[in-house]
Amino acid sequence: MRMQPLGRTGLFVSELCLGTMTFGGGAGIWNQIGDLQQTEAERLIGRALDAGINFIDTADVYSQGISEQITGQALKNLKVVRDQVVVATKVLGEMGASPNQRGATRYHIMEGVKASLRRLQLDHIDLYQIHGFDPATPIEETVRAFDTLVQQGYVRYVGVSNWAAWQIVKALGIAHHHGLARFETLQAYYTIAGRDLEREIVPMLASEGLGLMVWSPLAGGLLSGKYGRDRQGEAGSRRTTFDFPPVERERAWDCIDAMRPIAESKGVSVAQIALAWLLHQRAVTTVIVGAKRTDQLDDNVAATKVKLSAQELAILDDVSRLPAEYPGWMLARQGEARQEQLRQTQREER
Repeated sequence: MRMQPLGRTGLFVSELCLGTMTFGGGAGIWNQIGDLQQTEAERLIGRALDAGINFIDTADVYSQGISEQITGQALKNLKVVRDQVVVATKVLGEMGASPNQRGATRYHIMEGVKASLRRLQLDHIDLYQIHGFDPATPIEETVRAFDTLVQQGYVRYVGVSNWAAWQIVKALGIAHHHGLARFETLQAYYTIAGRDLEREIVPMLASEGLGLMVWSPLAGGLLSGKYGRDRQGEAGSRRTTFDFPPVERERAWDCIDAMRPIAESKGVSVAQIALAWLLHQRAVTTVIVGAKRTDQLDDNVAATKVKLSAQELAILDDVSRLPAEYPGWMLARQGEARQEQLRQTQREER
């Protein structure tokens, strides 16, 4: 298990991160995603730690706080040394009936972090993330609230999830201008069948030095190998009960068709190829894997051993490549000569 620097910080995290959205169950989508209780969750966390994973991601909204409770109790029951694990959680979602029990306001963030710390049974959170964009709250208010949490010692680093590139850069500019704690990570959806963030977000991450945490790397199980053109999903499966995240099906089937022979040639699962493809992408810091059973987790962990050749990567890149879109195609066209100058200079320096 490789350890990677988290953004521009000196913190190192494992290339796989254990996601806990399957913990807790309850009403609505949470029961459809997973309803692992304490004993089962502890078994998964223990297995992940034994495999070299040192990074755990949760959120207050997962099963309305139950996921955080289970995670915190598991770390305590397993007697995990605090500095041997990096714990991340998130704030934004609705946590009560009041209109102020949601959003990216200073009020909700300050209340949310204290509630998360109680549920997790921790004295600090390593990475605290805003779970999405709140159009009702100024970005500067959110950035200043996060800086307060860092200054007060409640959290060590702050990050963001599911924001557009312009929103993140605006927040970074505010933080830089006022000397505030900046976002160090972005948690975003990214798969071989959904490469949209490569248009604007990946170049921004490289420019600004943010780490990328990938959620739903198998597109809600669609890229697990259980689905295909001739296998659309059995009744009661994750994709038939909770069809998320949205995926262009024909693109996904093309990707699966390309991954199957590569998986067969290596004697691994299609899911491992999908995860390995992500682990081969330079922008990716860590891939968040969720599981309901230890054998699923073991299969995901095994993806870290899968090496894809340049030819295999080219095949997968070709079948999954995004269609040309403005202004990307114009930037590439106008910058081609200058890019070649840079490459030539780099070759001469070597």
